[in-house]
Amino acid sequence: MWIAAGVAVVVGVLAFYQVRNAAGFHWSDFFSTFVKVDWLWLSGAIVLILLTYVGRALRWEVMLRPLRPKPSLWNVTSATVIGFTALVLLGRAGEVVRPYLIAVKERVSFSSQMVAWLLERIFDLLLVLLIFGIALARVPTEPDRDATLQWILHTGGYFIVSMGALCILLLVVFRSFAWAAERRILGAVSFLPERFYGRIEKILKALVQGMECTRDPRFLVLLVFYTVVEWAIIVGAHYCIFRALPATAPFGLNGVMIFIGFVAFGSVVQLPGIGGGVQAASVLVLTAIFHISAGESWGIAMLIWLLSWVLVVPFGLAFAHHERISWKKISHITEDVEAQP
Repeated sequence: MWIAAGVAVVVGVLAFYQVRNAAGFHWSDFFSTFVKVDWLWLSGAIVLILLTYVGRALRWEVMLRPLRPKPSLWNVTSATVIGFTALVLLGRAGEVVRPYLIAVKERVSFSSQMVAWLLERIFDLLLVLLIFGIALARVPTEPDRDATLQWILHTGGYFIVSMGALCILLLVVFRSFAWAAERRILGAVSFLPERFYGRIEKILKALVQGMECTRDPRFLVLLVFYTVVEWAIIVGAHYCIFRALPATAPFGLNGVMIFIGFVAFGSVVQLPGIGGGVQAASVLVLTAIFHISAGESWGIAMLIWLLSWVLVVPFGLAFAHHERISWKKISHITEDVEAQP
């Protein structure tokens, strides 16, 4: 709880300084975002956002099946909710909590679950690239567009081609030539000290084992299916948020696709003059493309961040309490992982 309080204070202070320096920012516009809300649409968004964690658990369960023929959906869902809560409270260090808990609950190796996490990221990235490509195709043309946004548009095409090709290449290589790729890589790093070589060997063996689920056409179809369903739910949740707010209600599904595509891209790369982060990308898209005032844009970005990330925290805390998982232990999971040979 103290960690959560500390994070809230830090986020609040950072948000205050960011919005204070924003050009054209007015507090009245900021607070109006939270006052003029259609709670029916917002309730729908909350339900859909909570469903995304179940969707992620179902997809992870598919990746567990080569190791555990009948994995527990409850265990995976619980670990998923606690893992995302750890990510909110601990930052990027919390990334390892979800695969660690799943490995412990399902009695499989931690390295195999880190491979599952990598596969999840690859499939998500491919869908994000597709959405961003649609966003690029649908964004309206304006001669006086902001220079930063012009940079994103110029870079976006190259980013999509290169990252998409890399993801597909990685999937094809480790799906069709897994053992040969493992031998080649191990041969190339054979000069490393035994400790580091052993770690790389362990990771590669887990990666080869983890790709087993993609060799079976049924599992591959399920992975693709659950990924599409997951992102359809995410788009639906953002559509409900857009409809719940007067400033974004007129933009419809097309506006939602543009917003998600640019924000997903902006959260990966560093925007020149702004830096990385979902909130910065959200404000940029809302102000530069949708021409919403700075105050309302920051309010919308803050609301989306709260629903997309902070909403899960009470549920994660409840799951951890129910399973008697100490948050002190969770905060030290990263150290435990680093200590593993």
